[in-house]
Amino acid sequence: MRSLLAVLLFLLARAALAADAAPPQEAVLSVWNRTVAVFRSDFLGVPPADRARRAQRAIEETLAGGGPGEVGVQQVPQGRVVSIDGSMVLVLTPQDVDVLRGESLDQATRGTVAALTRVIAETREARDRGRLLRAAGYALVATALYALAIWGVVRVRSAMTARAAAWVESAAQRSAGARMSLLQGPRVQLALRWLLRAASWVLLLALTYNWLVYVLQQFPRTRAAGEQLGSFVLGIGEQIGGGVVHALPDLAVAGVIFLLARGAVGLLKPVFDRAEQGTGQFGWLDRDLARPTRRLVNLSLWLFAIVMAYPYLPGSQTEAFKGVSVLVGLMVTLGGSSLFGQAASGMILMYTRTMRIGEYVRVGTTEGTVVGLGTFTTRIRTGLGDEVTLPNALVMGSVISNYSRAAQGAGYMVETGVTIGYDTAWREVEAMLLEAARRTPGVLAQPAARVLQRALGDFYVDYRLVCQAMPENPRERAEVLHTLHANVLDVFNERGVQIMSPHYMVDPAEPKIVPPTHAAGRPRPAVHGSSERSIATRPAGS
Repeated sequence: MRSLLAVLLFLLARAALAADAAPPQEAVLSVWNRTVAVFRSDFLGVPPADRARRAQRAIEETLAGGGPGEVGVQQVPQGRVVSIDGSMVLVLTPQDVDVLRGESLDQATRGTVAALTRVIAETREARDRGRLLRAAGYALVATALYALAIWGVVRVRSAMTARAAAWVESAAQRSAGARMSLLQGPRVQLALRWLLRAASWVLLLALTYNWLVYVLQQFPRTRAAGEQLGSFVLGIGEQIGGGVVHALPDLAVAGVIFLLARGAVGLLKPVFDRAEQGTGQFGWLDRDLARPTRRLVNLSLWLFAIVMAYPYLPGSQTEAFKGVSVLVGLMVTLGGSSLFGQAASGMILMYTRTMRIGEYVRVGTTEGTVVGLGTFTTRIRTGLGDEVTLPNALVMGSVISNYSRAAQGAGYMVETGVTIGYDTAWREVEAMLLEAARRTPGVLAQPAARVLQRALGDFYVDYRLVCQAMPENPRERAEVLHTLHANVLDVFNERGVQIMSPHYMVDPAEPKIVPPTHAAGRPRPAVHGSSERSIATRPAGS
């Protein structure tokens, strides 16, 4: 128990010593809303707050006596003694000066004497009824002018609103045939009404502010508040103006950097224009790569200019600017990974020339003509009446078949295949496939079509027909394939060769072909008693 009491006494003593060691808080001596002095230390054991209250009481009692109001200063070892009509009202010590501002005791004393002199003058003015009546008259005149100005602003706003509405209505009627949808509704009238109202409120606030400052400065009791209110806006304007003046040299440097970047972009523009139009050759830079290369170069130049000009921008060293920069960087880092991946894939597709606009390609299960090759997406127009937009990352991760790259000159490759049994001569099959290619509109005669025997299976031969489509009169590859398949069916039917891949035990009694009389889609007569199967499974172990 004794040890616990000892610990508590030790803590209380330590807290008391810490309180004694803490520096006293400063106290402001204010008389009639004017700062006369600031006490920052104890004097003869009296804290600053008590010193300020005693000095204020002494000044008010001295001024209430109605003396001549002469302010005197006497130098003593402890500091400076300030008196009014020979009566001491306050004492300033060397510890009361503002060391951070480099203030001396004499400067603090002169400021206190000037403030007391002004307070004494305002006290006398407050006792002068004539001056008070004149101040009240001036305030009434200012109030009347203020009310008249408010009425004028409201009337002018109403008149301008009506005139703006009439002008917008007449402009909408004049532009009715020009399809200017922006003037067809009340949106423009609402915007103009809002702008006029905002401008009028700003003007009313400015008038109110000036009226209030003027009225407060007419009376001694409120003059200090009026002066502070008037200096507030002036201080803000001075601060903003000073900041703008100080920022002008840095803004000039940033402007020069941006002008140099703009000049570099302008110098490179003719080079990219010629490459994009195909009128100039610059090594690897051709028509296909001119546009993306222009974008990359311009983006790099402007980003470099922004990085170089960043330290010279006003407010770039402030914490708010740094915080916004960190936030933007975090947003780009978290949300831009997919975007940058798409852009990188687009750049790879462009610069590796994997595909070009106008070429016929297959990307995964999508097949068609490339109509757009952008930074983030690739657009492919199929032959089925739709346009497919694929992300470039998906294109890079898929197998790409380019049917235009292997073609000789312009155009694209077309291929199809059939599997025919061994009972039909391969030369006959080849001749029929070539005949079907010759009958197909849009297929080139040169280079000539080819037939390849891709595989010799257990039951049939795999034939592949490869030809090139006509570049003139461009047709969709799906339409060409449709016509080619129809011609293959017609030619094989005309020659009496069945198109089938047999898996059977025995051949059917009759070939499975479509008679010429039914090739055009005529109804086929019913067949009775036919039990033969064209396709039969192979028995196990045969």
